[in-house]
Amino acid sequence: MDKAFAEHLLSFVSENKQSKFKEILENRTRYLTVVLEDIYQPHNASAVLRSCDCFGVQDVHIIENRNKYNVNPHIAVGSAKWLNLNYHNKQEENTIACINELKAKGYKIVATTPHKDDVMLPELPIDQPIALLFGTEQEGLTDVALEHADAYMRIPMYGFTESYNISVSAALCLQSITDRLRNSDLDWQLTKEEKELIQFEWSKKVVRNIKGYEKEYYRNRDRKTNS
Repeated sequence: MDKAFAEHLLSFVSENKQSKFKEILENRTRYLTVVLEDIYQPHNASAVLRSCDCFGVQDVHIIENRNKYNVNPHIAVGSAKWLNLNYHNKQEENTIACINELKAKGYKIVATTPHKDDVMLPELPIDQPIALLFGTEQEGLTDVALEHADAYMRIPMYGFTESYNISVSAALCLQSITDRLRNSDLDWQLTKEEKELIQFEWSKKVVRNIKGYEKEYYRNRDRKTNS
Protein backbone atom coordinates (compact mmCIF):
# COMPACT_ATOMS: atom_id res chain seq x y z
CA MET A 1 0.00 0.00 0.00
CA ASP A 2 1.23 3.46 -0.92
CA LYS A 3 0.53 5.41 2.29
CA ALA A 4 0.70 8.78 0.56
CA PHE A 5 -1.91 7.73 -2.01
CA ALA A 6 -4.03 6.17 0.75
CA GLU A 7 -4.11 9.53 2.55
CA HIS A 8 -4.87 11.31 -0.72
CA LEU A 9 -7.75 8.94 -1.44
CA LEU A 10 -9.12 9.33 2.07
CA SER A 11 -9.49 13.06 1.44
CA PHE A 12 -12.29 12.21 -1.03
CA VAL A 13 -14.20 10.34 1.68
CA SER A 14 -16.70 12.42 3.64
CA GLU A 15 -15.78 13.41 7.19
CA ASN A 16 -18.79 11.48 8.47
CA LYS A 17 -17.65 8.33 6.68
CA GLN A 18 -14.06 8.80 7.86
CA SER A 19 -15.29 9.07 11.43
CA LYS A 20 -17.35 5.91 10.95
CA PHE A 21 -14.30 4.07 9.58
CA LYS A 22 -12.25 4.95 12.67
CA GLU A 23 -15.03 4.02 15.06
CA ILE A 24 -15.57 0.63 13.45
CA LEU A 25 -11.86 -0.15 13.12
CA GLU A 26 -11.45 0.29 16.87
CA ASN A 27 -13.84 -2.62 17.33
CA ARG A 28 -12.58 -4.84 14.52
CA THR A 29 -10.64 -7.99 15.36
CA ARG A 30 -8.62 -10.73 13.74
CA TYR A 31 -8.15 -12.53 17.05
CA LEU A 32 -11.31 -14.42 16.11
CA THR A 33 -11.99 -15.62 12.59
CA VAL A 34 -14.75 -17.70 10.99
CA VAL A 35 -14.23 -20.66 8.66
CA LEU A 36 -17.13 -21.92 6.52
CA GLU A 37 -16.71 -25.37 5.01
CA ASP A 38 -18.75 -26.02 1.85
CA ILE A 39 -21.65 -23.76 2.87
CA TYR A 40 -23.89 -23.39 -0.17
CA GLN A 41 -27.28 -22.19 1.08
CA PRO A 42 -27.36 -18.48 0.04
CA HIS A 43 -29.47 -17.44 3.03
CA ASN A 44 -27.14 -18.97 5.62
CA ALA A 45 -23.97 -17.96 3.77
CA SER A 46 -25.13 -14.36 3.66
CA ALA A 47 -26.46 -14.21 7.22
CA VAL A 48 -23.10 -15.36 8.59
CA LEU A 49 -21.30 -12.52 6.79
CA ARG A 50 -23.79 -10.04 8.20
CA SER A 51 -23.12 -11.35 11.72
CA CYS A 52 -19.35 -11.18 11.23
CA ASP A 53 -19.61 -7.52 10.26
CA CYS A 54 -21.97 -6.70 13.12
CA PHE A 55 -19.74 -8.34 15.74
CA GLY A 56 -16.53 -6.89 14.32
CA VAL A 57 -14.91 -10.05 12.93
CA GLN A 58 -12.86 -8.91 9.93
CA ASP A 59 -11.77 -12.19 8.30
CA VAL A 60 -13.90 -15.01 6.93
CA HIS A 61 -12.34 -18.10 5.37
CA ILE A 62 -14.48 -19.89 2.79
CA ILE A 63 -13.68 -23.49 1.89
CA GLU A 64 -15.08 -24.68 -1.44
CA ASN A 65 -14.59 -28.41 -1.95
CA ARG A 66 -17.86 -29.57 -3.50
CA ASN A 67 -20.03 -26.47 -3.18
CA LYS A 68 -19.60 -22.91 -4.38
CA TYR A 69 -20.24 -20.21 -1.80
CA ASN A 70 -23.15 -18.01 -2.89
CA VAL A 71 -24.16 -14.74 -1.26
CA ASN A 72 -27.68 -13.32 -1.31
CA PRO A 73 -27.22 -9.52 -1.41
CA HIS A 74 -30.64 -8.95 0.15
CA ILE A 75 -29.59 -10.93 3.24
CA ALA A 76 -25.97 -9.76 3.43
CA VAL A 77 -27.08 -6.11 2.97
CA GLY A 78 -23.63 -5.05 1.79
CA SER A 79 -21.69 -6.60 4.68
CA ALA A 80 -19.40 -8.61 2.40
CA LYS A 81 -17.64 -5.52 1.05
CA TRP A 82 -16.43 -4.55 4.54
CA LEU A 83 -14.92 -7.98 5.27
CA ASN A 84 -11.85 -9.84 4.07
CA LEU A 85 -13.17 -12.97 2.35
CA ASN A 86 -10.46 -15.58 1.89
CA TYR A 87 -11.41 -18.32 -0.56
CA HIS A 88 -9.81 -21.77 -0.37
CA ASN A 89 -10.61 -23.60 -3.61
CA LYS A 90 -7.32 -24.25 -5.39
CA GLN A 91 -6.13 -27.43 -3.66
CA GLU A 92 -7.16 -31.06 -3.90
CA GLU A 93 -8.09 -30.89 -0.20
CA ASN A 94 -8.99 -27.30 0.59
CA THR A 95 -10.06 -28.00 4.16
CA ILE A 96 -6.60 -29.19 5.17
CA ALA A 97 -4.94 -26.33 3.29
CA CYS A 98 -7.09 -23.75 5.07
CA ILE A 99 -6.61 -25.29 8.51
CA ASN A 100 -2.84 -25.57 8.06
CA GLU A 101 -2.66 -21.93 6.95
CA LEU A 102 -4.56 -20.78 10.03
CA LYS A 103 -2.53 -22.95 12.39
CA ALA A 104 0.66 -21.47 10.93
CA LYS A 105 -0.71 -18.04 11.87
CA GLY A 106 -1.25 -19.13 15.46
CA TYR A 107 -4.95 -19.91 15.42
CA LYS A 108 -6.53 -22.62 17.53
CA ILE A 109 -8.93 -24.53 15.27
CA VAL A 110 -12.26 -24.98 17.04
CA ALA A 111 -14.89 -27.19 15.42
CA THR A 112 -18.46 -26.23 16.28
CA THR A 113 -20.01 -29.64 16.74
CA PRO A 114 -21.15 -32.04 19.49
CA HIS A 115 -18.16 -34.25 20.30
CA LYS A 116 -17.04 -36.51 23.13
CA ASP A 117 -14.29 -34.03 24.03
CA ASP A 118 -16.31 -30.87 23.46
CA VAL A 119 -16.58 -27.79 25.65
CA MET A 120 -19.61 -25.56 26.08
CA LEU A 121 -19.43 -22.16 24.37
CA PRO A 122 -19.26 -20.09 27.60
CA GLU A 123 -16.29 -22.16 28.82
CA LEU A 124 -14.27 -22.07 25.58
CA PRO A 125 -10.74 -20.83 26.40
CA ILE A 126 -9.86 -17.60 24.58
CA ASP A 127 -6.20 -17.39 25.58
CA GLN A 128 -5.06 -17.69 21.95
CA PRO A 129 -6.52 -16.61 18.57
CA ILE A 130 -9.50 -18.75 17.57
CA ALA A 131 -10.72 -19.98 14.19
CA LEU A 132 -14.32 -21.23 14.43
CA LEU A 133 -15.24 -23.92 11.90
CA PHE A 134 -18.83 -24.28 10.70
CA GLY A 135 -20.15 -26.97 8.37
CA THR A 136 -23.27 -27.45 6.27
CA GLU A 137 -26.77 -27.47 7.74
CA GLN A 138 -27.47 -31.11 6.93
CA GLU A 139 -24.10 -32.80 7.27
CA GLY A 140 -22.08 -30.55 9.53
CA LEU A 141 -18.29 -30.51 9.30
CA THR A 142 -16.49 -33.19 7.30
CA ASP A 143 -14.44 -35.92 8.95
CA VAL A 144 -11.32 -34.21 7.62
CA ALA A 145 -12.18 -30.97 9.42
CA LEU A 146 -12.96 -32.81 12.65
CA GLU A 147 -9.74 -34.82 12.49
CA HIS A 148 -7.60 -31.69 12.11
CA ALA A 149 -9.40 -29.53 14.69
CA ASP A 150 -7.64 -28.64 17.94
CA ALA A 151 -10.82 -28.45 20.00
CA TYR A 152 -14.58 -29.03 19.80
CA MET A 153 -17.29 -26.69 21.01
CA ARG A 154 -21.00 -27.07 21.62
CA ILE A 155 -23.64 -24.38 22.06
CA PRO A 156 -25.96 -24.90 25.06
CA MET A 157 -29.46 -26.05 24.07
CA TYR A 158 -32.50 -26.73 26.26
CA GLY A 159 -35.24 -27.75 23.82
CA PHE A 160 -36.32 -30.73 21.72
CA THR A 161 -34.61 -29.54 18.52
CA GLU A 162 -31.20 -31.12 18.00
CA SER A 163 -29.38 -28.12 16.55
CA TYR A 164 -29.46 -24.44 15.62
CA ASN A 165 -29.13 -23.52 11.97
CA ILE A 166 -25.68 -22.31 10.96
CA SER A 167 -26.51 -18.61 10.81
CA VAL A 168 -27.94 -18.68 14.34
CA SER A 169 -25.02 -20.79 15.58
CA ALA A 170 -22.50 -18.34 14.14
CA ALA A 171 -24.30 -15.33 15.66
CA LEU A 172 -24.46 -16.93 19.11
CA CYS A 173 -20.78 -17.89 19.01
CA LEU A 174 -19.63 -14.49 17.77
CA GLN A 175 -21.69 -12.59 20.34
CA SER A 176 -20.37 -14.71 23.21
CA ILE A 177 -16.70 -14.70 22.23
CA THR A 178 -16.41 -11.07 21.10
CA ASP A 179 -18.13 -9.92 24.28
CA ARG A 180 -15.60 -11.86 26.36
CA LEU A 181 -12.70 -10.50 24.30
CA ARG A 182 -13.82 -6.89 24.71
CA ASN A 183 -14.05 -7.37 28.47
CA SER A 184 -10.62 -8.99 28.71
CA ASP A 185 -7.03 -7.74 28.83
CA LEU A 186 -6.15 -9.71 25.68
CA ASP A 187 -4.63 -7.94 22.68
CA TRP A 188 -7.62 -8.57 20.42
CA GLN A 189 -7.64 -5.34 18.38
CA LEU A 190 -6.11 -4.69 14.98
CA THR A 191 -2.60 -3.29 14.70
CA LYS A 192 -2.08 0.26 13.43
CA GLU A 193 -0.83 -1.13 10.10
CA GLU A 194 -3.86 -3.42 9.75
CA LYS A 195 -6.22 -0.52 10.43
CA GLU A 196 -4.50 1.63 7.80
CA LEU A 197 -4.66 -1.09 5.16
CA ILE A 198 -8.31 -1.92 5.83
CA GLN A 199 -9.22 1.77 5.82
CA PHE A 200 -7.53 2.06 2.43
CA GLU A 201 -9.53 -0.88 1.08
CA TRP A 202 -12.74 0.60 2.45
CA SER A 203 -11.93 3.98 0.89
CA LYS A 204 -11.58 2.31 -2.50
CA LYS A 205 -15.09 0.91 -2.11
CA VAL A 206 -16.78 4.24 -1.41
CA VAL A 207 -14.88 6.64 -3.69
CA ARG A 208 -16.21 6.74 -7.22
CA ASN A 209 -13.89 6.77 -10.24
CA ILE A 210 -10.96 5.57 -8.16
CA LYS A 211 -8.97 4.65 -11.27
CA GLY A 212 -9.20 8.25 -12.44
CA TYR A 213 -8.03 9.63 -9.09
CA GLU A 214 -5.20 7.11 -8.96
CA LYS A 215 -4.03 7.93 -12.48
CA GLU A 216 -4.15 11.67 -11.80
CA TYR A 217 -2.32 11.31 -8.47
CA TYR A 218 0.63 9.38 -9.90
CA ARG A 219 0.80 11.59 -12.99
CA ASN A 220 1.07 14.68 -10.81
CA ARG A 221 3.59 13.01 -8.52
CA ASP A 222 5.79 12.00 -11.45
CA ARG A 223 5.53 15.50 -12.90
CA LYS A 224 6.74 17.03 -9.60
CA THR A 225 9.54 14.46 -9.34
CA ASN A 226 10.80 15.21 -12.86
CA SER A 227 10.49 19.00 -12.64
